[in-house]
Amino acid sequence: MQKADDKLRERLEGIARDVRWDIVRMIGLAQSGHPGGSLSCADILVCLYFHAMNHDPLNPDWADRDRFVLSKGHAAPALYAVLARCGYFDREELWHLRRLGSILQGHPDRLKTPGVEISTGSLGQGLAAACGMALGLRMDGNPARVYALVGDGESQEGSIWEAAMLANHQCLDNLVAVLDNNGLQIDGDCCEIIDLGDIAARWRSFGWEVEEVDGHDIMEVCGALDRATAVDRPAMIVAHTIKGKGVSFMENKVDFHGKAPTPEEMEEALREIEGS
Repeated sequence: MQKADDKLRERLEGIARDVRWDIVRMIGLAQSGHPGGSLSCADILVCLYFHAMNHDPLNPDWADRDRFVLSKGHAAPALYAVLARCGYFDREELWHLRRLGSILQGHPDRLKTPGVEISTGSLGQGLAAACGMALGLRMDGNPARVYALVGDGESQEGSIWEAAMLANHQCLDNLVAVLDNNGLQIDGDCCEIIDLGDIAARWRSFGWEVEEVDGHDIMEVCGALDRATAVDRPAMIVAHTIKGKGVSFMENKVDFHGKAPTPEEMEEALREIEGS
């Protein structure tokens, strides 16, 4: 069992390192994008797509596939890098991020990018959409699950908590959300803008099953995702992460919420990731 766990950790950590390299390069080449929040959620997305979710890149419309909603749509580069690594589209497309005619927009667009389930980017709305998907699947008798990634900054939106109440009221046990709790948003420290206090306790008060993990520990995230499928109500995994994780001069720097690295910074970041 330990050998299997070690093998899983090694495989997923390797993919996450490659995904971080792709994130930095695509944003650096585009000279536009959101590196901080993309790097903070990279490990979570790798655990979802390469461990937890049932999906088939060769058959993206498979009816029984699990669905994923990137509620914090500005982290699109992380989703694109993972989708490319899964095989939804050619990895070379990554280097055309945000260019005219590209299939990769600044925020996810389900009409342009294979593997994207829903267009997102207007913060606070993705979880409600995920609730609708989960309810629809249950009404159809479909066993698939819905996963959503929510930002801590966007959790200041009232619509997030309306969705939380609905999910609890409807007992959506096929809905699993992950909170990318990196502590920073575009204007600074989340706690200084609107302090949500004990975020895990807040989700529990809305009737959700809640577990807290280190969002950069592959095995902790995978274990929480496994356990979330065994509960009889909606599940929230509060993943404590570091904004800009993996690039030393970006970590915990609010400036890199929505600022691309210069060409020199991009090369420095890529070398750092390659040596990690």
